[in-house]
Amino acid sequence: MTHDATHPSGSPAAPAGLFTYAPAPESRAVVDIAPSYGLFVDGEFREAADGSVMTTLSPATEEKLSEVAHAGEADVDAAVRAARTAFTGWSALPGAERAKYLFRIARIIQERSRELAVLETLDNGKPIKESRDADLPLVAAHFFYYAGWADKLEHAGFGPAPRPVGVAAQVIPWNFPLLMLAWKVAPALACGNTVVLKPAETTPLSALFFADICRQAGLPRGVVNILTGDGATGAALVGHEGVDKVAFTGSTAVGKEIARTVAGTDKRLTLELGGKGANIVFDDAPLDQAVEGIVNGVFFNQGQVCCAGSRLLVQESVHDELLTALQRRLRTLRVGDPLDKNTDVGAINSAEQLARITELADSGEAEGARRWTAPCDLPSQGYWFAPTLFLGVSQAHRVAREEIFGPVLSVLTFRTPEEAVAKANNTPYGLSAGVWTEKGSRILAVSERLRAGVVWANTFNKFDPTSPFGGYRESGFGREGGRHGLEAYLEH
Repeated sequence: MTHDATHPSGSPAAPAGLFTYAPAPESRAVVDIAPSYGLFVDGEFREAADGSVMTTLSPATEEKLSEVAHAGEADVDAAVRAARTAFTGWSALPGAERAKYLFRIARIIQERSRELAVLETLDNGKPIKESRDADLPLVAAHFFYYAGWADKLEHAGFGPAPRPVGVAAQVIPWNFPLLMLAWKVAPALACGNTVVLKPAETTPLSALFFADICRQAGLPRGVVNILTGDGATGAALVGHEGVDKVAFTGSTAVGKEIARTVAGTDKRLTLELGGKGANIVFDDAPLDQAVEGIVNGVFFNQGQVCCAGSRLLVQESVHDELLTALQRRLRTLRVGDPLDKNTDVGAINSAEQLARITELADSGEAEGARRWTAPCDLPSQGYWFAPTLFLGVSQAHRVAREEIFGPVLSVLTFRTPEEAVAKANNTPYGLSAGVWTEKGSRILAVSERLRAGVVWANTFNKFDPTSPFGGYRESGFGREGGRHGLEAYLEH
């Protein structure tokens, strides 16, 4: 492990002659978090039927943020029945009328974006500049985009008179709570479906604030219902016989359980699961640009991204030059208070996730890979993991095979494009990949041979509501975003 001088704030010391940044904290006062929240069912907040509650913590400080209701089977049944009742009226509305609600929701999200960004950072641990500049603009954009589709569904390519599926059960993860909500809720509502959404156990607050946005927008009762709870709540929702469509984003292991539950029923299913994305850098790549793409690909949101470029494949002839530049860049990353607008790497979402990252990183050292950690002081409270590289990695190492879901990058080398493609595809996953080269012909030739749902060229982790996203094999099936994202919510 490398140790360099650091500032007390936790950020690395700047090289001599460079300016440093003073803390620039975002105000917590812009968001008012209540001491407790109920479940949002049929347009109203209510306690869980059995009175169960759970606590949500700030991962940066371990402080209690709020107490939320824990939904049981009776609550799941009530929410599904509310969604079923609301479906009749909602699905009968002309598409242009449904679009009005979606446009209204999008505008309210924009108006409340600062509040929602601070809330997301407090509950999730991601840097405020990511919540503010990436998550919230994309959340609003997805509602705007699907509002535009609501009265044009017969032109989407899924038949001349497509119909909504019915009640959609949607289970979302903790890494992008509000954005994953938007990816699922917006197309479902545009198509005329009603929704029962279960946010992740550790990040329930932004979904509950979204419930308030639905009321503010005048959305009819029961069209969107939100159940907070743990895995048992999600299992009860997925298995409920009143659900017509299941959408899940999360781990491959849970996705397989859901697939087993849904098998043999009439429920439609889409799964967006784990990944072990390869970021391939050829010797003619713009290396400075590639370094920024590598950093964004695996250290964005602390590496807690399904499509993270967690395997770096570098052509041998530029390996040393690229690694020198990458390590120099990592020394400048600021790790610390997620509410500081200068912070680059925030807190890991939970103690459980931190333990998994730590165990897998330790296995890399135990199996003989060389570990390099960016020099920084980590705060004493909260869940933190410094940006880490593993060098001398082989394809047999666990750090090259298993999804770490943290700020850990495994570096491998290749000599030929054929070897690069073979190594990139040597994974049970198939969600994302990146190609860095100045040759357009090479981008096309390599991309079409990569078994990944999304391939970025000379960039990484770029999203747009008009573009479909999804994977193959153990990364799931189905697409979210774009015209393709409508299909799972339509009968045709």
